[in-house]
Amino acid sequence: MELDSIDLSILRNLQKNGRISNAALAEAVGLSPSACSRRLDILEGAGVVRGYHARVSNRELGYTMTVVVHISLSGQFQKTLREFEEAVKRCPNVIVCYLMSGEYDYILRVSAKDLDDYERVHRDWLSSLPHVVKINSSFALREIIERPNVGIDVDLVSPDTA
Repeated sequence: MELDSIDLSILRNLQKNGRISNAALAEAVGLSPSACSRRLDILEGAGVVRGYHARVSNRELGYTMTVVVHISLSGQFQKTLREFEEAVKRCPNVIVCYLMSGEYDYILRVSAKDLDDYERVHRDWLSSLPHVVKINSSFALREIIERPNVGIDVDLVSPDTA
């Protein structure tokens, strides 16, 4: 889908405030409410806007530990990958899971309440995932930045102007 300047403006405004009313969004981007609603329906239908949700703080819920977990499997056969992926989706502490190229097959971001909780996740979930032959865990000391999305105008920003 080719995005024009109005589409990009709609997306910028939604990134700032996903709860913005259609009337306020329309005013912000210079459209009538009905035209804005049609544009938004098209963006949603095309999968550009994938949903709306609240960003809840894991830390405020007591999950103060973030662990980056590198996992190696016994092979990369389609059945092996599918079985691992189906199983890892069931682990509630896994926040993100990526299939990777390179040394490890998967990288996971895991949230835990503390070291004892991570030990439980490691023992009860990660170690029992199918086809796992190696698990390497790194503990985040401090979060520097977390963005839910890339900036809409990322191509227009240089390190000197950011």
